[in-house]
Amino acid sequence: MDNAMIESEAVQSTIAQESTQYVTILGATGTIGTQTLDVISQHPERFKVFALTASSNVKGLFELCRQYKPRYAVMLQTSAAAELGQQFKAAGIGTIVLHGDDALTEVAAHPQVDIVMAAIVGAAGLHPAMAAARAGKRILLANKETLVMAGNLFMQAVEEGGATLLPIDSEHNAIFQVMPRQRSKALADMGIKRVLLTASGGPFRTASLQELSAVTRTQALNHPNWVMGPKITIDSATMMNKGLEVIEAHWLFNAAADQIDVVVHPQSVIHSMVEYSDGSVLAQLGNPDMRTPIAYGLGYPDRLVSGVSSLDLLKIGRLDFCAPDPVRFPCLRLAYEALNTGGTAPAILNAANEIAVEAFLAERIGFMDIPSLIESVLSISQIEEVISIEQLVSVDTGARRAAKRWLEKQG
Repeated sequence: MDNAMIESEAVQSTIAQESTQYVTILGATGTIGTQTLDVISQHPERFKVFALTASSNVKGLFELCRQYKPRYAVMLQTSAAAELGQQFKAAGIGTIVLHGDDALTEVAAHPQVDIVMAAIVGAAGLHPAMAAARAGKRILLANKETLVMAGNLFMQAVEEGGATLLPIDSEHNAIFQVMPRQRSKALADMGIKRVLLTASGGPFRTASLQELSAVTRTQALNHPNWVMGPKITIDSATMMNKGLEVIEAHWLFNAAADQIDVVVHPQSVIHSMVEYSDGSVLAQLGNPDMRTPIAYGLGYPDRLVSGVSSLDLLKIGRLDFCAPDPVRFPCLRLAYEALNTGGTAPAILNAANEIAVEAFLAERIGFMDIPSLIESVLSISQIEEVISIEQLVSVDTGARRAAKRWLEKQG
C-alpha cells in the first residue's frame, strides 16, 4: 500500500477514449455517492469511475469497487485501508488502495480526473474540495461545510484554478438552473430581487415546543420526503440544514443575507425559486430525488437521463407554503446571525453543530439541546477575519473542544 504521489504515466495507459470523463467520488458509500454511481451507470459511454473514497466503510467500498472497478480506492483510516487491500487481493480486484488525507487530495486533483463529486460529510471534505478547485476540476459540490467554513477562500480557489463549480444541494441546484446563464457579480445587475430557499420543515414542522423537547433519535431520523445520511437528516429536523444552505447561497450567488429567504414547503416539489425585479418568480420543480441535481451537474450544460420518475402534479394536488418559526427552530436564526457576523463565525457554528448532532445521535443530549450547545459556543468564541485554511482548521478544533466542554458540564 503506497501513499506516494500517484504516477500519472501508469494511469494514462488505461485511458481508452479521450471523450470519456473520469470521475472521482469523495464520500462514495454515502447517499450522494451511491446515487452518483447510479446516474453514472446509466451513461457508461460518457463516464468512468477513476477513484472512490470512504472513511471506514470497508464493506461498502469493497462492493462499489467490485462493481465499478475504479483505478483507486481511498480509505481515510489506515486500518480500514489495510483491510480493504487484503480483501481486494483475495478477490483478485486490481484497484489500488491508498489511505489518509493526502490520498484524498491526490485523487481529487489528479490530472486524469475531469469531475469531482465532493460528498464527504463534515469538515473532513474541505481539503480535497480545495485541491480540486486549485486543480481546475469540475466540482459537483454536495459538501456544505466547504462553503460554510471557507466560503471566501474556496470561491477564490475556484476562480484562480479555473474550476467549474456546480452546486448539488437540490435547493442551490434549483437556483442555479433558473438564474441567467451569464452571471454577473451582483444580483441586482441580473435583475434579481432575491432567492427563495424552500424547506420541507422536516418531521417536526408542526410540533410544539413541548413535543420538540421530547423528540427521540428514531423520530428525528424519520424524514418525510428525503432519504439522507444521519447527520444531514438531523440537520434537516433542526433546520440547521437550511441555515447552512443560507450561508452557502451567500457565497454561491453573491447574495446578502437579506436577499435570501427561507420558505417552508412540505411537499418538497418546488426545490427553490428566484424572484426577479419585474415580479417574475422562476422555480425549478421535480420529485424529491437527488439524482436530478446530480445528473444536471454531471451533464452540464447538457441534460442527462437520471432515472427519476416524472412529476405528477395531479397526484400531488396541492403545494403549501409557510414561514419558518425561529422560536421552535432556533438553528436557522443562529445561522443567519453567523452569516451576518462573518469571519470565522460560520466555521464555529458548523463545528459546534457537528458535535451537537453527534451527541444527540449518541443519545447524550436532547433535541433542543442542539441549538443551546451551538449558541453557547458562539457566545464564548472570538470571531476573527478568515485568512487561511490552517487558521480555519485551528478555529474548528477550538470550537469542537468548547462544545465538548459544554457536554461535560451538562453531565
